[in-house]
Amino acid sequence: MGFKKYLAQKTTVYLITFVFAVTLNWLLPRLMPGNPIEAMIESNLNLAPGEKEILIKFYEDLYGLNEPLWRQFVNFWVRLFHGDLGYSLLYKAPVSDLIRNALPYDIVLLLPAIALSWLVGNWLGAMAGKNRRYDRYMMPLFYFLASMPYFWFAMLLVYFIGVELGWLPYQGAYDPSLVPSLSWEFIKSFIEHWILPFLSLFVVMIGSWAIGMRNMIIYELEADYVRYLEALGASEKLMTKHAYRNAILPQVTGLALQLGLMVAGAIATEIVFNYPGVGVLLMNAALSQDYFLLQGAFLMVVISVLAANFIIDIVYAFIDPRVRSSYTEG
Repeated sequence: MGFKKYLAQKTTVYLITFVFAVTLNWLLPRLMPGNPIEAMIESNLNLAPGEKEILIKFYEDLYGLNEPLWRQFVNFWVRLFHGDLGYSLLYKAPVSDLIRNALPYDIVLLLPAIALSWLVGNWLGAMAGKNRRYDRYMMPLFYFLASMPYFWFAMLLVYFIGVELGWLPYQGAYDPSLVPSLSWEFIKSFIEHWILPFLSLFVVMIGSWAIGMRNMIIYELEADYVRYLEALGASEKLMTKHAYRNAILPQVTGLALQLGLMVAGAIATEIVFNYPGVGVLLMNAALSQDYFLLQGAFLMVVISVLAANFIIDIVYAFIDPRVRSSYTEG
């Protein structure tokens, strides 16, 4: 089949996956026990039982939660196609505005952490896969980093660098006395607050990338095509180059998945550093059963993950000869 048919098949698969995932995203919060309207009222007001019932009915009518599930589902898709993600029960604000305000913090924090850890981890893993002596000393460190929980390392950074040494701030995204702007004072404060959350993610991620690349390099260096090149008298540099090109493909897939999940934020890290990203929104929404914020935030996760995978499928068609041959045959 030609590339157009390959693209059409992938597009169809991802559209079906999107509909299924968004449907689950809408349904699962509604299967949780409890009533979010009751939780909202009880946490804010001290009302008599009769007043409470009147207020619950008012908010259920307002948010459309008293309608049958099938009608709520249809209304959800209609609003979604109009760009309306609903109104947060917890924050009393449009969900789209909440996500729009939180998402830049996740991108600024996670994009450099994921990209740089991917580059450094793959380089270190490739070195370990080629050099057995280096591998002997570095693999314990890689395993230690990969098995270390993000929040645990984040708490170590907070305690030693933030509290004991006092070198860097460890709460929030910037000094609360400042107003976000392009002034040097705000930028300096933002960078200082950004360093510790970045390090807590960057350092731990290196271990996983390095282990994956190291294992793939060892596997590829033992493959038949490398043995054939060796028998032909090819240089070690050439054999390593071909092995690296094949070993990097699964890592590219992993990178795409990580970038897709970036929208969800790093919940544990954001909680430790009180960083105002989407991860904190998700946690608060789950605790308060805020249907609209939950489904809005998870919708962004679904879209980003599917988009990242779709892009990587297209990229694979160009960088992996095996995929390219599958749609050019015949």
